Amino acid sequence: MSFRWILQEPEEADAVSPLAASINVSPTLARLLVLRNVSTFDKAKLFFRPDLSQLHDPFLMKDMDKAAKRLATAVRSGESVVVYGDYDVDGTTATSMMYMFLLEFGCKAHYYIPHRFKEGYGISEDGIEFAKNIGASLIVSVDCGITAIQEAIQIREAGMELIVCDHHTTGDELPQACAVLDPKRPDCPYPFDGLSGAGVGFKLMQATLVELGLPPTVVYKYLDLLAISTASDIVPVVGENRILMREGLKMLNSSPRAGIKALLDLINLPPGTLTTNKIVFSIGPRINAAGRLGDARTAVELLIATDENQAKISALELEAINLKRRTIDTDTMNTAVAILSDQCNLEEESSLVLHHPDWHLGVIGIVASRLVDKYYRPTIMLSTVDGLAKGSARSIRGFNVYDALKECEDLLIQFGGHEYAAGLTLPEDKIDDFRLRFNAIVNKKLGDKEFEPELLIDSEIELDEITPKFWSILRQFEPFGPLNPKPNFIAKGVKAVGNPTIVGNGHLKLKLKQNDGQEFDAIGFNMHDYLPLVRESKENPIDIAFTIEENTWNKVTTLQLRIKDVHLSKIIVPQD
Repeated sequence: MSFRWILQEPEEADAVSPLAASINVSPTLARLLVLRNVSTFDKAKLFFRPDLSQLHDPFLMKDMDKAAKRLATAVRSGESVVVYGDYDVDGTTATSMMYMFLLEFGCKAHYYIPHRFKEGYGISEDGIEFAKNIGASLIVSVDCGITAIQEAIQIREAGMELIVCDHHTTGDELPQACAVLDPKRPDCPYPFDGLSGAGVGFKLMQATLVELGLPPTVVYKYLDLLAISTASDIVPVVGENRILMREGLKMLNSSPRAGIKALLDLINLPPGTLTTNKIVFSIGPRINAAGRLGDARTAVELLIATDENQAKISALELEAINLKRRTIDTDTMNTAVAILSDQCNLEEESSLVLHHPDWHLGVIGIVASRLVDKYYRPTIMLSTVDGLAKGSARSIRGFNVYDALKECEDLLIQFGGHEYAAGLTLPEDKIDDFRLRFNAIVNKKLGDKEFEPELLIDSEIELDEITPKFWSILRQFEPFGPLNPKPNFIAKGVKAVGNPTIVGNGHLKLKLKQNDGQEFDAIGFNMHDYLPLVRESKENPIDIAFTIEENTWNKVTTLQLRIKDVHLSKIIVPQD
């Protein structure tokens, strides 16, 4: 797939040259920093030297004083506490952290993860009954609970109390709990609202330690799990999250806990090589797989494991579940593409709303994302459960799918989510009406140009600028993620050297140079279709869009360019 290249322009363009001079970096690197709102010497210092001492005071969060006091009381009294989590990576890591924390400090801790298909998202009646039956006095919800209005009442009527730790957008009403922690509360003064669900739980643990008269640094032992949560939940990797992510990665790479070590060994991912990207594409999907196909407790068992043998058993079980999930993914994708070929006219339809009664609810969100990548349309995939159509929505840049669903509220039973991803439920007999309404909204809000995939470019660069010094500074931009993405560069007038080839499963492998400069190894994953174009570049130079990375082969590490796109044209479109 070819992209329309969008060269981003810094809002503070005048700051680039002074910043380059003040911190002694190239104009290109300074441009990258200003694009990330790092425009002064002091901001650059914080960016390049993130430190745990820079974390915000947890008591700045609304209701944190109430929550910490209540949890500290539970700890001192050895109360029976249920940690109630979600079934995704964020929820299972948050559950594991809080559960181990409470156990360590003397609580009779239990955990509960709802079954995705039997109970659905959030606090359920079955979960409340579980807590009641074991004699719990307190429920701590993590990564869920902010919309549990009726459930909070049920918990109170059952003689228990509730602390909500969530990070999702609030509704018009908050649950009647003894404390509601959510940095997205409109009345919450906390300086950073981008924490994951596990991140909010982490802040509660910090505050509870303060109430207990203990140093909040004790909770740093869970930064590895917090890093997995932060990366996998696609929250902004800036501010506090960047600090937490960076430190968590250090732990994962130096001394992974038993469960993570077992998983890394199983998938041949040695400690010391982990990045945000590898968490997102290797660790996260395996932890997620358990909840996607049914019971997420398998993931929690892995994360809390202390015995190596038990950790290996849990890792093997997760890997088996993940392999099954991948098979279902592939089958669902093939079916979806076939439906599109038979029933949809992409020349006329601005969105994809697909329904199949037998699609697996646990994977349709993944497949919807892949359809977005393939067709670049806001996409909704629906399955049938108990006579209702349930599904997932995924969007493209510039289209808020949550707002669009809100405009269809009269056709829906329920919905929730955010700008780029959402879930929804509606009657089966309303699918056609919904499809027409949703497509009309997309048509109204997006122009034709929006359906051409875009690639945001950070900077044009000469390949000879990529020196050891340049790379040593660029790698300090890590960890990458939302709002701090791996920089995309373009280089113009590039030629292939030698004989470009196809390796592996359709990957383009070649050497490139610009003018008479140095040669660079390059690879384009799944870009075999570009082979004729790059072979002709010796006579007809090409422009390339790429990222820079290290590649280790036979214990030798070199820089390589990861090709994202190739154009003959040298024209890029300035960003509006």
